[in-house]
Amino acid sequence: MIEKTPLAKRYEFVLLFDVENGNPNGDPDAGNLPRMDAETGCGLVTDVCIKRKVRNYIELVKGGEPSFDIYVKEAVVLNNLNKEAFENNPNIELKKDKLEAKKKDDQLTLARWMCNKYYDIRTFGAVMTMEVNCGQVRGPVQFSFAKSIDPISPQEVTITRMAVTNERDAEKERTMGRKSIVPYEPIAAKPN
Repeated sequence: MIEKTPLAKRYEFVLLFDVENGNPNGDPDAGNLPRMDAETGCGLVTDVCIKRKVRNYIELVKGGEPSFDIYVKEAVVLNNLNKEAFENNPNIELKKDKLEAKKKDDQLTLARWMCNKYYDIRTFGAVMTMEVNCGQVRGPVQFSFAKSIDPISPQEVTITRMAVTNERDAEKERTMGRKSIVPYEPIAAKPN
């Protein structure tokens, strides 16, 4: 495995992106409406959403390449991924009754192994102190919530689906639904 060199200096940047007739980050507590700052009316995109978009992009572009695996993804048991670090470092002395390194150097070896394997741990950091303990890493790339440059005007549009869900709706031949969008939203994500 190729050892990746971490960033040595702090860099600050602004990520600008826009959304047209879409929903950049729906709020599940508000019926999937676009997230909004109640005081300013500006749209919000969570740091978690931005990281998910980066992870998806890396998986799409670099998927399958060594050291570009993604740690946080759908339908993955994180403890199973953490166990791989122990399996690939069999000389690590364990604490009694725990999958946790006894020595500080061994803890660092596990965290380094995870950083070398997983792009998102290396980039964003991760807390891997679960039942299978691989330590904690603070990544060089940190985001806060992104905010639209101007206030947004969320809209709900009606949509139809050409399929029905159950037998009692079969004679309708289609079902109706609603979708929340913003007509246009330029967004700035600034460093934490």
